[in-house]
Amino acid sequence: MYRYFLELSYDGTNYHGWQIQPNAVSIQETLQTALSILLRSPIEIMGAGRTDTGVHASLMVAHFETDQLLDNRQFVFKVNRLLPRDIAVNALRRVVPEAHARFSAISRTYKYYLTQRRSPFHRHYTYPYLGVALDFEKMNEAAKLLFDYTDFTSFSKINTETKTNNCCIMQAQWQEEADHVWVFTIQADRFLRNMVRAVVGTLLEVGRGRLSLQQFTQIIEKKDRCSAGTSAPGNALFLVDIAYPDTCFEVD
Repeated sequence: MYRYFLELSYDGTNYHGWQIQPNAVSIQETLQTALSILLRSPIEIMGAGRTDTGVHASLMVAHFETDQLLDNRQFVFKVNRLLPRDIAVNALRRVVPEAHARFSAISRTYKYYLTQRRSPFHRHYTYPYLGVALDFEKMNEAAKLLFDYTDFTSFSKINTETKTNNCCIMQAQWQEEADHVWVFTIQADRFLRNMVRAVVGTLLEVGRGRLSLQQFTQIIEKKDRCSAGTSAPGNALFLVDIAYPDTCFEVD
């Protein structure tokens, strides 16, 4: 059997997240169906993470196994003909048998887009946070506090299947990308369910003066989701990068 990593991107607007679930259309199920048709055998795929309903990815990685030795260019061309236009496979990479799309990843990076000016061109993929002045300098001060902690229970959905709520934050910063468009970039070794959107929602409370830096710290230390801010909308969130060690790709 050969193991492959698929690199893909998708617009999550019409999907109930990545993971297969009853009575809902998911990215995982749509991709598995296309692969099974193309390879003429049942194919199961494992993604690097589980993006929520409406969340997008400019880079998602998933792995699968097949007894066929595949050609990258031909495979990508053929599978994309079977996929809807809001999902695109960008590359196929053969990996070592032990490589795992989820557990082998050493970091993941998300970007959250926010605008403070009404625009018809931003409405689908940016959060219009209008009519309220935000102190982005103070929000960045709060974001730096995330580096001091590893337990982010306060920013996680409750009753998840994870064994630990510990994460190592590597990057967390707001930057103005264009006129009135701000981007929050956050990188970590792993993320909890709903974590990025909960962090963004709580940072917005800091930015509008409803939370002090001390209160932001207290929210983290409480380890209670009810103490944090409301989750920001999913349509403005993008998974943009997943990093793996070079050893995953050392194939003869």
